[in-house]
Amino acid sequence: MVENFQLEAVKLMLLINVFGSGLIFFSTYFLHNPKTRLCILGYICLGFSASTYAAPLAIVRKVIKTKSVEFMPFTLSVFLTIQAVMWFFYGLLKKDINIAGPNILGFIFGILQMILYAIYKNHPKKMVVEDPKLQLSDQLESVVSSDVNTTAPQPKDKGYNNGGGGGGDVEAQNIKKNTLDASQKV
Repeated sequence: MVENFQLEAVKLMLLINVFGSGLIFFSTYFLHNPKTRLCILGYICLGFSASTYAAPLAIVRKVIKTKSVEFMPFTLSVFLTIQAVMWFFYGLLKKDINIAGPNILGFIFGILQMILYAIYKNHPKKMVVEDPKLQLSDQLESVVSSDVNTTAPQPKDKGYNNGGGGGGDVEAQNIKKNTLDASQKV
């Protein structure tokens, strides 16, 4: 399963890198007007920058679902927010919407992450099982473990703990006790 995940990650990375690089290459190579070339390149970079800030939304979903911030480091959220603010002001001063635009989105998502961190930082960890097959095996395990009697053998008399005369009686007592317990359950 881990191998499939790694293979899918490599495929996705190659697709995005090849597609992104190809898009940038063809938009800058075949367009002869420098202003059009720069504008299209700016929009491509705007899309990739916006996707960078939108990527942590999967973690935000998991934080809300599990009510735990163990998957979302606070320092990452803080520094992404600071970085978004800094790039926003740079784009604003340069009057470049391709720089300032996606950083507004980054600032909003960063603030959202820090608010979620403040809300869920003290909640107890909650395990969420997403695979229904795992839920079924957990149910079967609890049924099986409740039916198994895990009584440790107890000697009849305290004086016979060293292997003397009462050892056979212990097994007979446990069998009798298990039979009584089973009949009481029915």
